[in-house]
Amino acid sequence: MMFQEKIGVRSVRLALGLLAGFVAGHALAQDAPMQRVEITGSSIKRIVKEGALPVQVVSKEVIARSGATTVADLLQKLPAMQGFTIEAIAAGTNSGGRTTASIHDLGGSYTLVLLNGRRMAPLEDNGSSVNLNSIPMSAVERVEVLTDGASALYGADAIAGVINFILKKNYQGQTVDAGISAPTHAGGKSANASITVGFGDLETNRFNVLMTYRHDEQKKVKATDREFSKTSYIPLGYDGQSYIYDRTSTSGTAANVNVAFKDAKANPQVGFNPYKKVNGKCAPGFFDYLSNTASTEYCAVDSASTVETVPESKRDTLFTAARFKFSDNVSAFADLALGRFDLTARIAANPVSVAVPVGSSVYNQYVAPYLSPAQLADAKTATATYRASEFGTRDSETITNVRHFVGGLDASFGGWDMNTGATFSKYKIDERYTGGYLLNKEFRSLIGGSSFNPFLPAGSATSPTAEQISSSIFHGSIREAYSDLRGIDVRASREVFTLPGGASSIGLGADYRQLHQVQTASDAAKAGEIYSFSAPAENDYKRTSSGAFAELSLPILKNLEMTTALRYDRYSGVEDKIAGRTKGESQSASTYKVSARYTPVTALLLRGSYGTGFRVANQRQIADNLVVAGFTSGSYACPAGLEAADATLCRPGRTQYNAYRGGNEKLSPEKSKQFTLGFRLEPSSSVTFGADLWDVRMTNQVSNVGEIQAFADPLKYRQLFTEFADPATGIKTWAFINAPINIGKSHNRGIDWDLTVGEKYSFGKMTMNVNGTHMLKSSYTVPGSDNEFTDSMDKYGINDQVTFRDIAKIVTTLETGAMTNALTLSYRNGYTDQAATLYSMATKANTTTQIRLQVPSYTTVDYQGKYAISKVWEVRGGVKNLLDKEPPLTLRTSSGHQVGYDARYADTMGRTIYVNTSYKF
Repeated sequence: MMFQEKIGVRSVRLALGLLAGFVAGHALAQDAPMQRVEITGSSIKRIVKEGALPVQVVSKEVIARSGATTVADLLQKLPAMQGFTIEAIAAGTNSGGRTTASIHDLGGSYTLVLLNGRRMAPLEDNGSSVNLNSIPMSAVERVEVLTDGASALYGADAIAGVINFILKKNYQGQTVDAGISAPTHAGGKSANASITVGFGDLETNRFNVLMTYRHDEQKKVKATDREFSKTSYIPLGYDGQSYIYDRTSTSGTAANVNVAFKDAKANPQVGFNPYKKVNGKCAPGFFDYLSNTASTEYCAVDSASTVETVPESKRDTLFTAARFKFSDNVSAFADLALGRFDLTARIAANPVSVAVPVGSSVYNQYVAPYLSPAQLADAKTATATYRASEFGTRDSETITNVRHFVGGLDASFGGWDMNTGATFSKYKIDERYTGGYLLNKEFRSLIGGSSFNPFLPAGSATSPTAEQISSSIFHGSIREAYSDLRGIDVRASREVFTLPGGASSIGLGADYRQLHQVQTASDAAKAGEIYSFSAPAENDYKRTSSGAFAELSLPILKNLEMTTALRYDRYSGVEDKIAGRTKGESQSASTYKVSARYTPVTALLLRGSYGTGFRVANQRQIADNLVVAGFTSGSYACPAGLEAADATLCRPGRTQYNAYRGGNEKLSPEKSKQFTLGFRLEPSSSVTFGADLWDVRMTNQVSNVGEIQAFADPLKYRQLFTEFADPATGIKTWAFINAPINIGKSHNRGIDWDLTVGEKYSFGKMTMNVNGTHMLKSSYTVPGSDNEFTDSMDKYGINDQVTFRDIAKIVTTLETGAMTNALTLSYRNGYTDQAATLYSMATKANTTTQIRLQVPSYTTVDYQGKYAISKVWEVRGGVKNLLDKEPPLTLRTSSGHQVGYDARYADTMGRTIYVNTSYKF
């Protein structure tokens, strides 16, 4: 009987076949026992080199060898990381340069980040994931990445896995570190310096105090500093034909005008450029907009050329730790991490709407002559799409402050090893406008004057004077926000009974947390002091959670151990202080995990696990009111369904629409089921190979209907469209609502693998480590559906992301006495780009069918040399992106401020030379 083998069964069979073939080809020598190290993933106090769960350990030397200057730079280059947020999104968002971690493309909301095994305050504007810029880089001793779900041990939001930053302990001495880096292209220089001091030995002096401080500075990179980012008007060849990719903006100093009419059906809206009408061509520096329709004749400006691809930033972090040993059985600890991160993002000058009163002198001279008699008689409003380029770029400074304190006790008595701690963690941001944003009263006075003409180019006689410009710029804060996490936990473990394989152990624990998240708009924002600006929504949310777990290890045989874990979590509803009520209901669930490790011979380890998880929606997803949230990412023609509902709310041509976002009080928890199956093989002391097959299924996911789907079928998603009234003109248009619902499903599967080979020669020791992640499946339901699956595997998906089937890294190291040389090759495969409409040079028109480019694979090579001048002084120097590989061309539209490349998947800095030195006193 013929049948189709299921993908999951086939994947397991292939993994086991690979294992069998590898074992058959090697004699499994009985080598010395493997070195034992502590790992993340168990509450039981024990030391095991390779446990039942897959843990990747990034040591201090590996961190230094990577050349990374930030925690985000270190983590996001691991092959197992996909789907994270990068600092570059600060260009045009209010992110403040936040960076996140995401294991296996599951997302930052499902990846738990710990500092010394305990939680930190999450991002204010995300609700669950941690900003990696909060981690003090100089204090990190190693990083342990558990690439398997651990909800049953750590809590509901550890579905993708856990990243645990282990900080330095019991350090003695003084160390000074300093480093500089400089790209071989313009801009982007950076520098850092740190000092670490530790005194007292915990064993002999019964105390230890550690303090480390670090300062980092990063200079900006302008879009015009790099060839790949200098323009949003991009010529390209495809299939032997010449095209232009046009992402220019229709908002310019020599503005276009949109005219609406009283009878929208008889006279649909029209748009044109008055300067071109008068002069026969667009103003200098402007393009003929290539996406014009029958009702529009716009000119456009290359706004992307004014963006900064790498924002300017400064970072200061201080970490201090104290350990006191009262007796052999009782010790106290206290950790304090303080950090401040200042980031300034600069994007194109402010595009604002300017009303042109019907019948005014400017209207009569530049608009009326180009309307038909019927249009002229029926004119309702005229709006100039003006860009305040003479007022400078829009500059926003975000100041992030982090405070994280943990104090507690370690104790051993009655056979129990116990640990308890109290956590006080706060993450706060202050977003300020420092240039390019306009004062409402002053700018309205300026544009209301008889001399102001939005249809003339910059530098015209009617242009604002330097004094008028300087007096019209807003400087000040627009919002402050913080997350305040407070919690207490207790853990204990001990041996309980003896089995044939040895003593079994039990681990017990409980924790309680309170998360308070607040956002306030500044008085200036609320008072309407900023032109064409909607004040940020204010909120004051609080929620508590509690959990308890039990873990039992069972050494059934000398070479077979099983571990079971069970956890119960309960989350309260969200207390909305502003609304004066609790939103959403209390939610609770039990999760479990079963894992096993088996060593049939000394050189072979087999392991596997199965578990469940759940995650509650974050507070904003549940409690947020409907608020203005900028614009849609893409440009759309008004859909027929919306035009039929109310044509007066349509915009002319293809353009961006305003967007709202909001919460949903009826959201219920997401659920997951997952398993891993893997092996580790060490045929000799110089060769280690391993692979882990992992699989994660999630249901009831919180999902947002994407704008592409909504605009493609507005009747199906009619509830996601509403009116938006422009605060500058009062004109109403359609707007898209981005609100979450419980309907999504996802299924991710892949293999993490690694191979290490080391050999000693007469000239030194050479080591090669190759590791990577091979994705087998990454499917998810189309937003708004629970049975229509899609994926982003090797293609730009509807989630505005790419899931790469293969990401790999090869590190080759040669140690020759005091000198160490390392060469690193990083690879990710190519993919199918987002579909785009191009302008054909042959037909002089936009393509009728969209084109999808094939973005090539991307490989970079890094080199680093380390020289130990003495036992206390070493110098490292290297070159990142040695071959100066530019980001490949992509036609994505998910970032209106970064055009032609994707900073998430490629290096935007270019070849960079760096030198670091470390001296220990």
